[in-house]
Amino acid sequence: MTEKQVVFPQGFIWGAATAAYQIEGAWNEDGRGESVWDRFAHTPGRVLYGQTGDVACDHYHRWREDVALMRDLGLQAYRFSISWPRLLPEGQGTVNQKGVDFYSRLVDALLEAGIQPFVTLFHWDLPQTLQDAGGWRNRATAEAFAEYAALAGRTLGDRVKYWCTLNEPQVVLGAGHEHAWHAPGLNDPASVPAVAHHMMLAHGWGASVLRCTAPGAEIGIALDIWPQEPASGSNADARLSQWRDCLANRRFLDVLFGRGYPVELEAYYRRLGYWPEGADDFVKAGDLQAIAVPLDFLGINHYSRSVVRDQEARDNLPVTIVAGEKTDMGWEVYPNGLYTVLTRIWREYRPRRIFITENGASYSDAPGPDGKVHDARRIAFLRHYFTAAQRALQDGVPLAGYFVWSLLDNFEWALGYTQRFGLIWVDYQTQQRILKDSALWYRQVIAENGL
Repeated sequence: MTEKQVVFPQGFIWGAATAAYQIEGAWNEDGRGESVWDRFAHTPGRVLYGQTGDVACDHYHRWREDVALMRDLGLQAYRFSISWPRLLPEGQGTVNQKGVDFYSRLVDALLEAGIQPFVTLFHWDLPQTLQDAGGWRNRATAEAFAEYAALAGRTLGDRVKYWCTLNEPQVVLGAGHEHAWHAPGLNDPASVPAVAHHMMLAHGWGASVLRCTAPGAEIGIALDIWPQEPASGSNADARLSQWRDCLANRRFLDVLFGRGYPVELEAYYRRLGYWPEGADDFVKAGDLQAIAVPLDFLGINHYSRSVVRDQEARDNLPVTIVAGEKTDMGWEVYPNGLYTVLTRIWREYRPRRIFITENGASYSDAPGPDGKVHDARRIAFLRHYFTAAQRALQDGVPLAGYFVWSLLDNFEWALGYTQRFGLIWVDYQTQQRILKDSALWYRQVIAENGL
């Protein structure tokens, strides 16, 4: 296939994505409550170099400039998340009108610029008050999420068509509750099954209330899907890759698409005593049906693959092998992984539509003597991944859009400001924005609807 043949269907949506805590800053302004990421980042030793999202890209104050940059790039859609504690400082109850007004102004500006807002409700910044009451270990947090979703739908649903309930519950589960790498910083493996279930329940309840409060809404969820591939042809490696797929991918996909939880997953947790029987079971009557509410689309976040070998590492995790070229995150550049994910999801689950809600690469290219950012590696990365997506489309996958991660260089969670995923360079001292070469190249891709 030549470059000129890499064209996308009419109506395909090209966008870029961000998350509230990673770009907004203004962490304690205009009535915003504390989030688990505020608490985590302000705790010494949690984030590299003690960095925080207190200011980040200062998007809360510079959103007009950022929308103008989006328009300059020709973006057709912008995926952003709402800061839950900016709308509901305590997680539920009293509404912060200044927070509602901020997102209302942002949505209006996007629509005026011809950009479709694509809203994510939960991108990891749980209100700290809810965490103090148990967080996702507590069923009441799912109830609070439904209240939050109803508020967002009532206030923005007349103008926002596309909604994601949750972003990457896998990461919140593993990094946040099992290994303490991310907020809320828990090393609590026994809580993992209940945490996962309550997040899925929040998705189901949130989707249902959005259908009532945001007429005509298209509703989905964004899952982080990495193929789990065996390092060899051995039976041990094959079994391990299948188990890793169950832990990382199927535990969410199966329940979302009405199959319940994988039987081997439930049996594993019951053996450990993490999944109680009878009245103490956190899975209540009607929960699985609530979670499996029909999706209008499935969002897939994809960055690389895992190649696993049946050998225990120091931290009791299987060895993950990275072969070939890597990004600055240490992730393998493997475009065929995207093709594999898209065709597998379509073959096994048949979602109505699929959006690539995140894909991109971290490269540290900085402005050169000419003041420009020549990030050729990012262009090559995106070119190969776009081509893989188009191959999937040719094979019948109902792929409807592609959101590059990320619009801006930003706060990369526990890695602070050491990783740069943006199409736009951000000087964190001056807040200057510079369109990288990849942004200019992406503008051409959007204009031509292909390579």
